[in-house]
Amino acid sequence: MDSLLRFLAQRPFASGATLLAIGLFLYLALINSRMCGLPDDLAKIKQPKWTEQMLRETYARLEKSPVNVETTKAGLPPKLDRRYIVTGGCGLVGGYLVLQLLARGQSPDSIRIVDFQKMHRKDMLESAARDVDVIHTDISSPASTDAAFSKPWPKSVAKLPLTVFHTAAVMIPSDRTQSAYKFLERINIEGSKNVLAASRRVGADVLVATASASIAIRFVEFFISPWRLLRGWPKHFVQPLNEADFFRPLRPFDQFYSAYAASKATAERIICDTNCKTLRTGTIRPANGIYGHPTDNTVGTPLNSAVMPAWAYKIVNSFVHGMNCSVAHLNFEAVLADPRSSTAPQAGRPFVVTDPNPPIQFGDLWFAIEKLSVTPFRTMSLVAVQMLLVSYAIEAYITLPLRFPVLKNILPPLTGDAKHLQPALFSIVTHLYATNDPVGKPIKEGGLGYRGLVTTTDGVAQELLDWNLEHKGLDESAWFKYRSSVSMADDLEKIGHTAKALQK
Repeated sequence: MDSLLRFLAQRPFASGATLLAIGLFLYLALINSRMCGLPDDLAKIKQPKWTEQMLRETYARLEKSPVNVETTKAGLPPKLDRRYIVTGGCGLVGGYLVLQLLARGQSPDSIRIVDFQKMHRKDMLESAARDVDVIHTDISSPASTDAAFSKPWPKSVAKLPLTVFHTAAVMIPSDRTQSAYKFLERINIEGSKNVLAASRRVGADVLVATASASIAIRFVEFFISPWRLLRGWPKHFVQPLNEADFFRPLRPFDQFYSAYAASKATAERIICDTNCKTLRTGTIRPANGIYGHPTDNTVGTPLNSAVMPAWAYKIVNSFVHGMNCSVAHLNFEAVLADPRSSTAPQAGRPFVVTDPNPPIQFGDLWFAIEKLSVTPFRTMSLVAVQMLLVSYAIEAYITLPLRFPVLKNILPPLTGDAKHLQPALFSIVTHLYATNDPVGKPIKEGGLGYRGLVTTTDGVAQELLDWNLEHKGLDESAWFKYRSSVSMADDLEKIGHTAKALQK
């Protein structure tokens, strides 16, 4: 020790650099410990840790008595004598809306799916949903949207009142650049305007749209002073998912955690501001992770991957099953179907919806997949702060050509999952919790009377059961590869770049 002190005393520059390096290492270690930590308040409200015994008992129960659209239809609001247009009806929430409408007695002739993608969900291809009209549509195009909405209906339903469920959107979860916003703006904002305009033209009187609880999320600031970290947690490390922001002025772009959240917030304001006597509107904000089908990002993405890079084992999140999200849309429609409802407290506003249970930890979700899936799955533990530093490097690489256009022809674009590892990702992989207090209130008290159809435990186990029935005994080469909303956004972005190149 004495020799080290003499060495440092003789070389003040080296001693300063050494102390700085030690200080930086300790600071990063402190950030890492906080990133992997669980605040006491969250520990009190989260679900108890999932055990293998509990998961296997749940799985065995669901094998005998599954939870699906048919077995939960008693929890749906009564059938209404109306027609339906569902934008994004081939996707997660839109698909469940179509299935629930059919389950409660709606005829396929009275439902129309307006979507950019083809019907690919097996539960829709193997049910009455296969008889529903699917119109390939680009909602960013006014002409394409108008053509889909104005197509003549069968005479048996042509005179019925019309509800529009607008679930179509593009999701880029971790990019906070203006460039990403411009891409998202074309579909999430201009597309919503086109849907609203087309809805008016064809006489729709109810429109319920899918927004996002991520609108409320603030960017998490990890690099704060060490003394603040020693006393507490990174700024915005724990955040409630609620509707409070909606009743304040719309935040500027740089106060949203990502371009996606900013685009959804802008679209939501446009939709809710449209509310009037002739077109009653509102939005549903699903909690942070929507799941319920292998096309989802929450459970489906790990299922479609053998290895999941992970660091957020203790992070607590509120999730929502696609069936719970879609039934909230139907609850909203039941309120807005009343011609007098444009001045009701529910009209022209959002409601956050989550599963009817406390939030869970990501570690429990990954544990369930590892223990119950017949296809291989494991997590690969990573150092959280190291991934955070890498994310800033990736963001810098992506934004350099935007700042210096000359680099566009020099730096090859990032592809695959790497481009999604940006700092904004750490703001949705943080402690986020929601409640059903506003949406669950009785209609007379300003709520929607929402009651969840399935808990997170049952919903995750059922998705794994369905996956296993589909993949059991198959070689890896025969596994069905599902496309998530994030992968679809990547495909649409490629199409856009290709179109621009051809124009040049």
